[in-house]
Amino acid sequence: MAVIEVESGGNPQAVSPKGATGLMQLMPGTGARLGASDLFDVHQNVAAGARYLKDLMRQFGDLSLALAAYNAGEGAVQKYGGQIPPYAETMTYVPKVMARYHWYRNGYRNAASSTATRFGEETPERANGRFFMVASPVRH
Repeated sequence: MAVIEVESGGNPQAVSPKGATGLMQLMPGTGARLGASDLFDVHQNVAAGARYLKDLMRQFGDLSLALAAYNAGEGAVQKYGGQIPPYAETMTYVPKVMARYHWYRNGYRNAASSTATRFGEETPERANGRFFMVASPVRH
């Protein structure tokens, strides 16, 4: 998934200087609120991160704003009147995740996996022992 690639580079043991943890780089309080007791556990981290993104989509109704809130916090998006906050990191983060999302969604996975298999290369889903989830959005 694009968020995982941008947030942690696929490293399930990643910890940011601010304390965001795991594949989806969740803050401990956010993870706990979403039912994750161990953010280094891949399944808990991804489930909590996906739930958080789903909640943000419901709240903001727009993928770019949901991603901005994921990166800068819900309050930041609200503070700037439902716009992407003018923070350098967030203004870089949103288009980067969107580009990766469209890259995966438009069939890169199938083409790359088939080519990589033929040439004995690593696939992007598990390169260098890191995890890259390729999934479509959860629909409920």
